Amino acid sequence: MNHPDLGNYISNFRKEQGLTQEELVEKCHINVRTIKRI
Repeated sequence: MNHPDLGNYISNFRKEQGLTQEELVEKCHINVRTIKRI
């Protein structure tokens, strides 16, 4: 899976789950800056 595909996958998953980026990073224990780079 290349970088753009991974970003789309994460974005779609997050939206299907009804999560904001901030909620996702809290659940994943990563930095919000990291998720925004993906």
